[in-house]
Amino acid sequence: MINPIVKKIDLGDGRVITLETGKLAKQADGAVELRMNNTMMLATVCAAKEAAPCADFMPLQVEYKEKYSSFGRFPGGFTKREGRASDYEILTCRLVDRALRPLFPDDYHAEVFVTIVLFSTDGEDIPDALAGLAASAALAVSKIPFNGPLAEVRVARIDGQFKINPTFSELGKADMDIMVGATIDNIMMVEGEMKEVSEAELLDAIKFAHETIKQMCQAQIEFMEEAGTTEKSEYSHEVNDEALREDIKAKLYDKVYAIAKSGQGKQERSDAFKAIADEYKAQFTEEELTEEKVALIERYYHAVEKEAMRRCILDEGIRLDGRKTTDIRPIWSEVDYIPGPHGAAVFTRGETQALATVTLGTKLDEKLIDDVLNIEKERFLLHYNFPPYATGEARPQRAVGRREIGHGNLAHRALEPVIPENYPYCIRIVSDILESNGSSSMATVCAGTLALMDAGVPIKKPVSGIAMGLISENKGANYAVLSDILGDEDHLGDMDFKVTGTNEGITATQMDIKVDGLSYEILENALAQAKQGREYILSKILETISEPREDLKPHAPRIEVIIIAKEFIGAVIGPGGKIIQAMQEETGATISIEEIDGIGRVEIAANNKAAIDAAMAKIKGIASVPEVGEVYEGKIRSIMPYGAFVEFLPGKDGLLHISEIDWKRLETVEESGLKEGDTIEVKLLDIDPKTGKFKLSRKVLLPRPERTERSERPERPERTEREDRPNRSENGGGFKGRKTR
Repeated sequence: MINPIVKKIDLGDGRVITLETGKLAKQADGAVELRMNNTMMLATVCAAKEAAPCADFMPLQVEYKEKYSSFGRFPGGFTKREGRASDYEILTCRLVDRALRPLFPDDYHAEVFVTIVLFSTDGEDIPDALAGLAASAALAVSKIPFNGPLAEVRVARIDGQFKINPTFSELGKADMDIMVGATIDNIMMVEGEMKEVSEAELLDAIKFAHETIKQMCQAQIEFMEEAGTTEKSEYSHEVNDEALREDIKAKLYDKVYAIAKSGQGKQERSDAFKAIADEYKAQFTEEELTEEKVALIERYYHAVEKEAMRRCILDEGIRLDGRKTTDIRPIWSEVDYIPGPHGAAVFTRGETQALATVTLGTKLDEKLIDDVLNIEKERFLLHYNFPPYATGEARPQRAVGRREIGHGNLAHRALEPVIPENYPYCIRIVSDILESNGSSSMATVCAGTLALMDAGVPIKKPVSGIAMGLISENKGANYAVLSDILGDEDHLGDMDFKVTGTNEGITATQMDIKVDGLSYEILENALAQAKQGREYILSKILETISEPREDLKPHAPRIEVIIIAKEFIGAVIGPGGKIIQAMQEETGATISIEEIDGIGRVEIAANNKAAIDAAMAKIKGIASVPEVGEVYEGKIRSIMPYGAFVEFLPGKDGLLHISEIDWKRLETVEESGLKEGDTIEVKLLDIDPKTGKFKLSRKVLLPRPERTERSERPERPERTEREDRPNRSENGGGFKGRKTR
């Protein structure tokens, strides 16, 4: 008899989340089935029994997978089965990972695998907002050491009101969409996009989310108590040598502190730190420097570096590169940097550099997204690449990783709100990071803004971005917020908080907290300091290019859009695409057509205006309704004895009668000089209401011969006297018997 443990969470709007354990996947260390309406997912967690030798990090792996069967669909492709993770699934993995990872004990190093599978959905509720809760609940009912529980929720602002976990249809009307992950006491993770909201509005949304998260965390605590898993497993994943730890700190701390406050560049500083560690290792023999001892030295030395850097900032306000906490590194940028793309810019801030290019395309270049719950076409693309040489690493570049997808998604969210609606071009931004020492995603935002303006894309407003850091102690009693953080400040600090926006407000944000005790006061101060830095960086961008170029680059495709009636869409395409393909071959233009809201939207693209005009004329011809009195340019299709048949609109022939060719009388059509294939102008005189036949005229468009004036006419001979006239009767003519006066 199965007696599962069930816990319900009432969201207060008629929706109830149900957590259940003890029925499915019982061999996992923890397994929880989560349901809300027709959404059902299973989260499992498994941990290795022991940590790998000399491991000094948390080897956590989070997988999120959506089954196509969950929505009653077949997967695409030849194999008809789920393949590699989609970008959406990877981004959901990252959302869960970033919230869970800081809550594992620092000295716990066993491999942990969290797997979340979506088994059912109705396409209304958004499942990614529930994945974090499911994963935390699975950890809660396991014996794996974990300083949770936590929960994640989505907050959207719709018509000025905040909504927890909105549906897909509701989210389409929102001007703010953020995910918040938190424990019952502290915010751990924030990520989302918004339409130029203020810092205060973002803070209000986070607070609103936290109230629901507290309820979810309390339910998990009760769930854990019922499952009997409040006491976690004991472990011993580290072997320490306290004497070695104290020796390293005593001998090396002052040297490290001096380097930390010297203000050296990244490479010089790294070499200096390494030299100190190498010098310390040199005192031991090869036999003494076992693998275990080297690992201990490196771990303890890393702790000394971390403490020295933090004390330098908290005690003296000096950062690793010599800056104050609010200083921004030197910035330079250029646009039109390379000639091939349709827009290009390089943005450099300190030792971080991004080269962004913009390519403009047509509807045919749109990206087709075929995820389980998302089937659409995307017209704005942003791809982020981080090659190893950006940090001086000697290793091959492999496929795009999760980090690159996540950073690219953040930059995409930052810039998408300023792309004009109904912009006819498909836009692709590619950001290649050429050098990195902190916040390459924010460099991508800045370089992307510059490249868009260089390409002549009429963005609503320029966007800039900044990464903020935090050094704190005593649960935030003493802290320093850092503007424009370095890579080491991210690695050794307590927060990575990225904020992007225009001069009017925030467009995207991503925040990861690595410590407990982040108060709303600290968060508010960080947002205010980020705004100052963001505005400064924006001013530097505008010094390079103040507004989008008035025109596209000469080699960029030109696109014109025309709207036609729905009933003409088939006529433009033709049977099997015959007509539209012929038009493209004849004009050299690229033509795409789709039905939107009951009308036909036609895009015509080419590198020259003549091709666009030619294609436009052909489409207008097909989609035009013949009007009596209008003048058309037509082609003579055939010559008949009684006239010529002229195609004055595509697929529409009319009769040009011989009497309507010219003002002078013609015995044959050939007398006019017209022949098959000639292009002439004709006027539509009439449409037969019964047969629908068209009557055309050419002569009405030709100048009419003027009548000869009376004075110019030849003189008539003078009339003879009546008696001189011949007698008609004598000539057999006239009217017999006519009376005379």
